[in-house]
Amino acid sequence: METSIGPAQRRIVDHLKRSGPCTTADLADSLDVTTQAVRPPLAELEARGLVVAEPVVTGVRGRPPLGWALAPRAMALFPDRHVDLTVELIDAMRSVLGDDGFARVLAERDRQLHVSIKDRLPVDAEVAARVDTLASVRIEQGYMAEVRADGDDLLLIEHHCPVCAAATSCRELCDNELDLFRHVIGADATVERTQHLLSNSDRCVYRIRTRG
Repeated sequence: METSIGPAQRRIVDHLKRSGPCTTADLADSLDVTTQAVRPPLAELEARGLVVAEPVVTGVRGRPPLGWALAPRAMALFPDRHVDLTVELIDAMRSVLGDDGFARVLAERDRQLHVSIKDRLPVDAEVAARVDTLASVRIEQGYMAEVRADGDDLLLIEHHCPVCAAATSCRELCDNELDLFRHVIGADATVERTQHLLSNSDRCVYRIRTRG
């Protein structure tokens, strides 16, 4: 999402973030501008899905007036350190638990992922069905995955990595991911990573070949 906004829109967004929903009149008064001046940037913010109109509770009896509040997508306009926090937590766990303890944490995570995917596989699923199920799970996780045929092989392609910063800090995540794919797809197929985002490719690609 494009998150650049103009100065007038930024003042509105910042005020709504600090003060919560408010009417157009209260917003104009707080920003020391006229209601006519505040309406165009509000309209632009609404058109972009960054603010929404909703009733404003004032404590006065009667129907509450309609005002403005930040939409969920407006959160992208504010600092977000979840990536930094993830990396910091990885470093802290490795420091506190040591390499062996940290490896056990990753192994438990992989076990839970494996169980959740296995539960979704059709009974006696063919290799192609397992790959399709795995791709569906990865799509839900934000990896922009797709499956393509390449001769007799299948390619599982992930066009985006939503945990790239964590994987850069913790290469074990990628190693474990490959092991997870091999377990999910089963012993009757081989899984090879042929492109890797962390090896200067623009995506991750896995080649799945049925044995025999």
